[in-house]
Amino acid sequence: MFHHVKSLQFNARVSRPDPRFANLLLEQFGGENGELAAAMQYFTQAFGAKVPHPDKYDMLMDIATEEFSHLEIVGATIQMLLKGVNGELKDAADQSEIMQVMDGKAAKENIIHEALTANPQFAIITGGGVTPRNSQGIPWCASYINSNGDLTVDLRSNLASESRAKLVYEHLMKFTDDPYIQETLSFLMTREVTHYKMFEAALDSIQPNFPPAVLAADPRYLQQAYNFSEGTVRGPWNEGEIKGMGKEYIYIEKPIAYVKETEGLTKQPKEMDKALADKDKLDKEMSKVKSEGVKKLIRKA
Repeated sequence: MFHHVKSLQFNARVSRPDPRFANLLLEQFGGENGELAAAMQYFTQAFGAKVPHPDKYDMLMDIATEEFSHLEIVGATIQMLLKGVNGELKDAADQSEIMQVMDGKAAKENIIHEALTANPQFAIITGGGVTPRNSQGIPWCASYINSNGDLTVDLRSNLASESRAKLVYEHLMKFTDDPYIQETLSFLMTREVTHYKMFEAALDSIQPNFPPAVLAADPRYLQQAYNFSEGTVRGPWNEGEIKGMGKEYIYIEKPIAYVKETEGLTKQPKEMDKALADKDKLDKEMSKVKSEGVKKLIRKA
């Protein structure tokens, strides 16, 4: 159940109308890294988490709800930036708030021109309203949502989503000198950081959380790091220990020769037989562990 409170979570304000920045801000309303996408992503993920992870279901629903409140902040800010343009474009010159930023007829015509050319849909389709479209007028799309049914995968998607959203707010702040808008964007940007840390903590609380799902990685193909380009740089991504897996990378200097020698990776050292048997045993153990975990959480829920 949702209950709408008419007060904004943050006291969003603007110093003056700015149709051009209103259009840019649409990116965080109906864009792929915007608040609507985040809200729908976490809201959708929550259903798959409810049975195996009821505590994470609660967290996802809380954050999804906050994202909807951020969507309201962004929408309200866009409306304020369009004041004097929204629904009253022809009479914009008579609006006192518009007059404050104008200097003669040329300025009046310029601000109307900006409102229309920044995004014609403001006037042609929405009449100055806010719809779930990005700054180019492209409608919001469900393909922006990442929900895979495995909470550890979903949480990693969320870490990336929050990172991208923070970056967009940071870029937006470069395109306005309005101190009130800067405050609002700083608030929204900071909440992305908070959500990132919440998702990070939730992921850490699920152990083991890698590899995702139940099946272990095939030991025959896990450790090879191939030299697929001339002058490949060596680093912790292709030498030394594979983080958290108790194995070391095997650097394949000449991958073509290696593939030929192993007959397309089908010929493996004899010790791999034991490694494969250990993998099969681990798969069964992990399946049992995860099943028991789900059953316990169902009984508690």
